[in-house]
Amino acid sequence: MFKDVPLTAEEVEIVVEKVLTMFSKLNLQEIPPLVYQLLVLSSKGSRKKVLEGIIAFFNKLDTQHSEEQSGDELLDFVTVPSGELRHVEGTIILHIVFAIKLDCELGRELLKLLKAGQQGDFSSNICPFSIALFLSVTRIQRFEEQVFDLLKSLVIKSFKDLQLLQGSKFLQDLVPHRCCVSTMILEVVKNSVHSWDHVTQGLVELGFILMDSYGPKKILDGKTIEASSGLSRMPNQHACKLGANILLETFKIHEMIRQEILEQVLNRVVTRGSSPITHFIDLLSDIIMYSPLVLQSCSSKVTETFDYLSFLPLQTVQGLMKAVQPLLKVSLSIRDSLILVLRKAMFARQLDARKSAVAGFLLLLKNFKVLGSLSSSQCSQSIGISQVHVDVHSRYNSVANETFCLEIMDSLRRCLGQQADVRLMLYEGFYDVLRRNSQLANSIMQTLLSQLKQFYEPEPDMLPPLKLEACILTQGDQISLQEPLDCLLCCIQHCLAWYKSRVMPLQQKEEEEEEEGFYQDLDDMLESITSRMIKSELEDFELDKSADFSQSTGIGIKNNICAFLVMGVCEVLIEYNFSVSNFSKNKFEDVLSLFMCYKELSDILNEKAGKGKTKMANKTNDSFLSMKFVSDLLTALFRDSTQSHEESLSVLRSSNEFMRYAVSVALQKVQQLKEMGHVSGPDGKNPEKVFQNLCDITRVLLWRYTSIPTSVEESGKKEKGKSISLLCLEGLQKIFSVVQQFYQPKIHQFLRALDATDKEEEVEVSVTQRAAFQIRQFQRSLLNILSSQEEDFNSKEALLLVTVLSNLSKLLEPSSTQFVQMLSWTTKICKENSWEDASFCKGLMNLLFSLHVLCKSPVTLLRDLSQDIHGHLGDIDQDVEVEKTNHFAVVNLRTAAPTVCLLLLSQAEKVLEEVDWLITKLKGQVSQEIIPEEASSQATLPNHPIEKAIIIQLGTLLTFFHELVQTALPSGSCVDTLLKDLCKMYTILTALVRYYLQVCQHSRGIPKNMEKLVKLSGSHLTPLCYSFISYIQNKKSNSLKHTGEKKKEKTAAGPTAMARALRETKPIPNLIFAIEQYEKFLIHLSKRSKVNLMQHIKLSTSRDFKIKGNILDMVLQEDEDEDEEGTASEHEGQNKEPAKKKRKK
Repeated sequence: MFKDVPLTAEEVEIVVEKVLTMFSKLNLQEIPPLVYQLLVLSSKGSRKKVLEGIIAFFNKLDTQHSEEQSGDELLDFVTVPSGELRHVEGTIILHIVFAIKLDCELGRELLKLLKAGQQGDFSSNICPFSIALFLSVTRIQRFEEQVFDLLKSLVIKSFKDLQLLQGSKFLQDLVPHRCCVSTMILEVVKNSVHSWDHVTQGLVELGFILMDSYGPKKILDGKTIEASSGLSRMPNQHACKLGANILLETFKIHEMIRQEILEQVLNRVVTRGSSPITHFIDLLSDIIMYSPLVLQSCSSKVTETFDYLSFLPLQTVQGLMKAVQPLLKVSLSIRDSLILVLRKAMFARQLDARKSAVAGFLLLLKNFKVLGSLSSSQCSQSIGISQVHVDVHSRYNSVANETFCLEIMDSLRRCLGQQADVRLMLYEGFYDVLRRNSQLANSIMQTLLSQLKQFYEPEPDMLPPLKLEACILTQGDQISLQEPLDCLLCCIQHCLAWYKSRVMPLQQKEEEEEEEGFYQDLDDMLESITSRMIKSELEDFELDKSADFSQSTGIGIKNNICAFLVMGVCEVLIEYNFSVSNFSKNKFEDVLSLFMCYKELSDILNEKAGKGKTKMANKTNDSFLSMKFVSDLLTALFRDSTQSHEESLSVLRSSNEFMRYAVSVALQKVQQLKEMGHVSGPDGKNPEKVFQNLCDITRVLLWRYTSIPTSVEESGKKEKGKSISLLCLEGLQKIFSVVQQFYQPKIHQFLRALDATDKEEEVEVSVTQRAAFQIRQFQRSLLNILSSQEEDFNSKEALLLVTVLSNLSKLLEPSSTQFVQMLSWTTKICKENSWEDASFCKGLMNLLFSLHVLCKSPVTLLRDLSQDIHGHLGDIDQDVEVEKTNHFAVVNLRTAAPTVCLLLLSQAEKVLEEVDWLITKLKGQVSQEIIPEEASSQATLPNHPIEKAIIIQLGTLLTFFHELVQTALPSGSCVDTLLKDLCKMYTILTALVRYYLQVCQHSRGIPKNMEKLVKLSGSHLTPLCYSFISYIQNKKSNSLKHTGEKKKEKTAAGPTAMARALRETKPIPNLIFAIEQYEKFLIHLSKRSKVNLMQHIKLSTSRDFKIKGNILDMVLQEDEDEDEEGTASEHEGQNKEPAKKKRKK
């Protein structure tokens, strides 16, 4: 009816408001036609009101509905069935999209709503209904890109805000925790099951956009940035994970779109070979795990992907194979096509393709069980629950599996004639295959035995026992490793140990002894190699001190390869002899002799590398000791007090070098875990076993460090290198950070494992209590160091202890008493200890701030510390005597600048960021609250606490800068950072003034404390900034004069000093501009608020200038003298130059 009635804008508004209020009184089914009519009417105006009204109404309905579903009310009270509500919402979204197609203005209004929601507090405009609406609008081409961009930035902003809130107690107290956008989007995915086909396409695109934009990026050295769990996860990683969740959930719900999602994922895996794609492979793995049978329909796409295997990087191939592995059990056609591709790749020209083939075949061997293999409880990883349903006929398949596996073994044997890299992969993979598929033991062990025989000297008294020459390949000038003998032995040793412990006990029960020949042979060979390696001298290998190890000659390269092989073999034999020793003294003497051979070689290599320019020592290979062995060895060395083992263990304990070596290998393993997420050696990729070993190692290191302090150990004997206790502490520091990075959910289990006294107790002890117990041990150690004499102070150990305490304090619950105790203890240490060690001071201050921020804002702390710095460094005006405040003894002449000063400035920057975030938030709220005048005074009242907090923060920061600006800081980084931060301070003050300009439009005045803040900035900061600038410029001109005098001796010094001076003075104009902007907006605010804010601000005087004639004459005179000298020297230069040229002729 109203469509045909001519209406003014006000009348349209009244009609729209009236219709919107009717929504709640109508039956749900009657709303879509009414909305349709409203949209038709909106072409006359009030588009924004219509959209806001519809979104608000359905947001309210959704909230009510979810409360009813989660509540315990009786079912009769549920107002609307879920399906009906979703269908109505779907219809309304279609109506709105249709209206937008006809009326672009309506689309623009919707975009404005999305933008407004993104800037301010998005509780009103952004809800599951509106997100579904935005995703449907993406089907209109002209709005598609804009909506996706806005949604993408909305998601990332939401995660950034969350990160900011989690890191600051100050913000948590002010801003209530809101519903995250990611939960809303996943809610939309869930709702889309009710035939919202118009939303699903948008969801899939959004999922891929998030994964593409925020996936892991490549960094310089080719390693990808690993995703770590917990708070340290950057917002980008959260956004990428959200993208993957959207796609996975959509895949589960909508059958229609599955093919497309799978195709897009596989396309990305194939086409983005060079960039990291782990996130896509993880998604593919999740999709396949969800339902391997569903994917049989898409098998053609998977087999098509296999054709590209030989062109993809090895890492991608391994990930892809692991992901599609459940499919291989379901679909024979996929399996056959994969085997064909792998066979082709075996003989490809590219090395990577051959390595991919080996990786693929090993994976197949692991996963196709042969009948009679040990049960999967003894396997390292289960293959996933979903396949249990699939692999029903595995009993009958196992005979086929056996022929299939033996066929693959035949193919793999051919690889033993290929390059070292390919062989290396085989040796690394065989142990895993054996453990999963024990029936292949004979085949694998025979293969390894025949391979070892090629390099083994069978004569029992031939020295050395191995043919090292045969392991090295010489092609013209190129010398390279042909057979990684150390890896071969390592593989044999692990397979043998596993075979003895798992397979042989079972065989003895059955009393079958005909096939055991190979294991006895291998044992005898290892024994023989051990005894002959001990008898061999380095001269036998031609690797004594006189040998050439330089990287430039062929012999040098060959010797280096041989040396690393011998060292590797020694390590493998150490592990073998220790594991078969059963604590016999003779075996332990062998272990020590092997270690001495290893040590001698490693010392020669380090010594030669020290002389040469290239640092070969840094390239030492990873240790061959397995992590399990390292943990057993350390436990035996440090914790084994069994009487019968005493005598034999004393052999190993007598060598300090050996014990230090054992601890340093443990450190190497932890470092490897930190960098790669897994360790080398058997079970290295099995997180459960690695975690278990990590717990055992930590327990030993902790006991060793706390029971034998460094001071006790070092006073005994002075040796080269770090003491064992210090190495233990270094290991603990690395382990605590690794556990938080990779094993966040298992922290409780980890801490429980450390507590030696812990028997199975009834009372559950929290993580905070356990962490606090460990913290107390390290606090005692730190106090002992701090109470030592100055010459005994070990700064390295003190710094490590502070790092350990920082790591452990992250485990404390900020609201607990233990956290408060930790904070007060750290504050006390900072107040009472005045060690002049910059790195220790920096670590301690970082710890103090990281704790303080989780309790309250650190502005008062900043102010106190800035007064200390001012007291120690003195004033910019040399005549002023600064009274020394001694709040924190940690601040002294050595540490005040640059260490503490830069740290304080970076903390002040964080506070300024938080304040800036709050001001932006307030501005967004004000812009959304363009409401009738009389309601406005109540509407903005909730902002009062936030405004008050902002003004207090800025006021305290102002006093902090007030102190630093008067401090005689050394030129360089401190001055630069201070100028930049001052610039930021004024920018944020300007933002606050502009916020009040906005508020004044809404007929609300400025609070009194804002006036005080302006007054403070005028009296305590701006004039001092100008005097600080003059101080810097005077220092610069003095240093320039100084370099000018030196110029006669060194001509090059001038230009570099000039360039540095220019670079350092760059922030000054920015600061002056920021101050002037601030004053400009203050004048605006004074006019609008009718309050004279400028009365306390003197407009800057140092901007105008006067020419003083007498000084000008003096300067010009000096310049002329310099010019004459300069030209004279130039003439001499010119005269000499041609002479040189003549001589050349």
